[in-house]
Formats: sequence, structure tokens, C-alpha cells
Amino acid sequence: MTINDVIRILEELAPLDYAEDFDNVGLLIGDKIAEVTGILVTLDTLENVVEEAISKKCNLIVSFHPIIFSGLKKITGKNYVERTVLKAIKNDIAIYAIHTALDNCPEGVNAKICEVLGLKNTRILIPQKNTIKKLTTYIPIEKAQNLKQHLFTAGAGNIGNYSSCSFETTGTGSYKAGKNANPTKGAIGSVHYEEESLISVVYTKSAETRVLEALVKHHPYEEVAYEIQTLENINNYIGMGMIGELVETASEESFLKQLKSQMNAKVVRHSELRGKPVKKIAVLGGSGAFAIGAAKAAGADVFVTADVKYHQFYEAEKQMVIADIGHFETEQFTKNLLVDYLTEKIPNFAIHLSESITNPIKYF
Repeated sequence: MTINDVIRILEELAPLDYAEDFDNVGLLIGDKIAEVTGILVTLDTLENVVEEAISKKCNLIVSFHPIIFSGLKKITGKNYVERTVLKAIKNDIAIYAIHTALDNCPEGVNAKICEVLGLKNTRILIPQKNTIKKLTTYIPIEKAQNLKQHLFTAGAGNIGNYSSCSFETTGTGSYKAGKNANPTKGAIGSVHYEEESLISVVYTKSAETRVLEALVKHHPYEEVAYEIQTLENINNYIGMGMIGELVETASEESFLKQLKSQMNAKVVRHSELRGKPVKKIAVLGGSGAFAIGAAKAAGADVFVTADVKYHQFYEAEKQMVIADIGHFETEQFTKNLLVDYLTEKIPNFAIHLSESITNPIKYF
């Protein structure tokens, strides 16, 4: 198995197109065609994690956070980032970061928090925009069904819980082949009229390469006429954060105690309690203060996240409780999620859960 094989498996779960524009995801260090000896899964890649990979004979580290976030102009070992990169390169260890691609994944970071908290009826809190596209193409009527099946296989035509979705209508198309053309139908130099089907299918941008490859491969025409549109429709199945419901209504105090215990939090920083029962819980792993407004708009009783600043706690405005349990604490189960996923996909391979402690925050 090569590093590229593992990457393909990871991107079946969390395509890199899901990642935010500011992020640095994918293979950060290493050769895609190198054979994998073992995989170490971690939340952060630091020097001690690279040393752990060496000791466990793993030459691929799958990391949630990217060790290289902004550009490196020099690699001299002057800081922890450069020292980690140097150690990895010297020991032929590849590093792959998944970060916000997994944040936006419907089975990713926030789904794991919901699972740990036992939430039901979960949905995406902030659905992604500009991720749904529509392909329209024209093809001889008798070839339409065959092409649609190949487009569906490539990932087109999925809308929520429905698959093989398309629209088709018929009309008359025309073209005149030039002298260097090799027309499937018609003659060079003559205008040809063909009864054609107009086919429209939607797909997510992560499937675009596969969909276009299928279109060109299975379309009979030498030159394939097609149009692509990015739709304004919100993608309710990809996005930041999730919101769900407790199985049973709880008091604010009892939920915060449960939250602290289940998420192994040392402390819970929270806004003023409202003295009301809680049922709807919004979650967003990592720095989630930007979603306070979305959580309130969704009717959350409590919003669980991290890295909330002093004045941002005021934004709760007694409409909900903001609960900050710490950045590491919200994301700590992410590596378990990835180990479980990789073990299921490649069960007879050495996959290790990192034992290194990477939380930079200590409590006195």
C-alpha cells in the first residue's frame, strides 16, 4: 500500500474540497508513491509525535491539525514547526493533514462530539455554500440512459437521501463538422441535425473530476458540449458545526456537569445561566465563536465550543448558554474517529493511535 492509497481512502471520508479556503490540508511532507510501513494518527504533529512514529515504524502520520499552516521561507530548526518538519524529512516520514475537511464532513469532528454527548436528530449548523454544481449536456437520445448511469456511478445525481436524480428533455441539435473533424454522426462540411436529449444532473464540487471524466469517456461525440453552473443552493449535508437534541431534557447545571465528564474537560467556561431546561445542543469543535449567531438562530439552548473571548460571552444575550470546554477537549476524539475509520477500511494494516500528549494548555 502506498501513501497515495491511504490518501484516497481518507478523502473518501473527507474530500479536500470540503476544507476552508484559509486552511492547509493534504499531504504536507512526503512522497505519494512511497510504500507505507505503518500509520500513526494524531491530533497534532510535534517532535515527540515524529519520534513516536519512528519508534512504532510508521512512515505516515495522519494529523488533524497541519504542522505547516502558513508558508515556510526557511527550515533551520529555529522553532517547533521547523524542528518537526526537519525531523520528519530526515526520517522519511510523511505527514498528511485533514483539518477543516474533516470539520465540514458530516461524519467528522462535530458528529463525533454529538456521539459522545448522546445527541439525536442531528443536522449541520452552518451548511456550506457554493458546493453544489449542475452539469448540463446534450447527447443522442438513444445514448442518454447509458451516459446517465455512468454519471451516477461517478457521483452525480445525489440529493440528500435520494440518488440517480436527473432531468431530461428532448430537442433538435445541430452542428457542422470542419475538415479536420471526425464526426460520430453527419458528414464533414454539412450541417447535421440530431434529435438529442438534454440531461441535467447535480453533484458536489468534490466529485467534479470524476463526473467530467465519466462525461468525456462515455459521451459518443468527438467534442462534448456541456455547461457547468455553481448553484446558490445550500448544501445541508456539508458544513461547520452540528445541532442536535438530548434524549431527555436536563437542567443547565446537570448538562454542564455531564459535558465536563463526557468530554474530559478540566474546566467549563460558560456564559450566564438562564435558569431554563436545555434540550437543543449546538457543537463546533475548535475555535467556534464565529458560530454563536448561528447557534442562537437555530434555537440552541447550549452552544459547546472553544476559544471564546471575554466579550464574546456577552453575545449569548441570555438566549442560550455558551460553554467553552477548551480547543483540545473539543477535538480530542477526532483521532479515535480516524483510527476507527482507517481500521475498518484497511483492517490488516498497522494503524496506531498516538499516545503523545499534544495539548499545549495545562491547568494548575
